Amino acid sequence: MRRILEPDEYAKWLESFLPGIPRDGGSGWLEPGVVTDPADGKLVHLDGLNLSRAWMLEGIARGLPRNDPRVPALRAAAAAHAESGLRSVTGEHYEGGHWLASFAVYLTTARGVVADRVE
Repeated sequence: MRRILEPDEYAKWLESFLPGIPRDGGSGWLEPGVVTDPADGKLVHLDGLNLSRAWMLEGIARGLPRNDPRVPALRAAAAAHAESGLRSVTGEHYEGGHWLASFAVYLTTARGVVADRVE
């Protein structure tokens, strides 16, 4: 929706779609997934979820008006997810090592995220 709506319209739409985004700037409203065993081929998908969430949370924040009070919480949650996910992008375990880097590239390059909005 951020790609087709103007920032003010997008902000209104987002309020009805995800009304629980806090306005206090904290990241605790959306905790990153925890991978307790990076060699577990199923559990490591949480690392991919963390990277994907970070990327999308940045996209949501950048689609809002600059002064939207939800932006700090979106950015804080994105940072927490990015930190957790990027820590797992290594070659140590094949289970994540062979595909997590593609998600990390999307996140770190802001692929598909409109960069000319909230900074």
